[in-house]
Amino acid sequence: MSNLIRHNYISQTEKAKRDTGDKNYPIWLLVNPKYPAVRHQIWTPVLAEMQDKVYREIQTRIDTTNLYIRNAVTDSGIVPNTLNWWGVEVGEEIEMFREIVLDYKPKIIITFGAFPYEFLRRVFKIKPEKGPVYWGNAILGEEFGKGIKNFDINKTNRIPLLHRVNAGVKFVENQNYFGESYFQYVGVKIAEKIIEYKDNLDIWIK
Repeated sequence: MSNLIRHNYISQTEKAKRDTGDKNYPIWLLVNPKYPAVRHQIWTPVLAEMQDKVYREIQTRIDTTNLYIRNAVTDSGIVPNTLNWWGVEVGEEIEMFREIVLDYKPKIIITFGAFPYEFLRRVFKIKPEKGPVYWGNAILGEEFGKGIKNFDINKTNRIPLLHRVNAGVKFVENQNYFGESYFQYVGVKIAEKIIEYKDNLDIWIK
């Protein structure tokens, strides 16, 4: 298989699985196509903590059947690296996603790792633009705290999570979270906001 044919094949395959779920669902996940495992390794345990908190507080559960999950870019080959942060193709993807966000107005967009978060910042035209090295775990942790603190149900809230959690990962400056402790921390924080605005979110199992 020639490189050109192979590239086209991969691109078409990835486009076919670019997103899942319903754009009308108020919670979206935005992921880096290079790290599809975050859906299971990060989101699944975070969601479990959210569900536990929600059930204990209001005796119901979140229905995630129509949860909207989207790759930030169609082709993992155009995901920027430290030498080539933003290509023309990525800019086009940003414009496309901006239109979708404006059309559907999700209440929460959860990102995983540096690239999806910076991608989302550029969707919302947040300055200054940052490079990949900037978004370390500690900085993403601070951004998570800001996202929770400044949560506004009348806007689209940007909530960044890490794309990998290992023993010793530094999440918030001067404070470490290990394994499940990280999942519990962020899961409970997100759940608290969802519970606070439960009447504004059509996400509950009926």
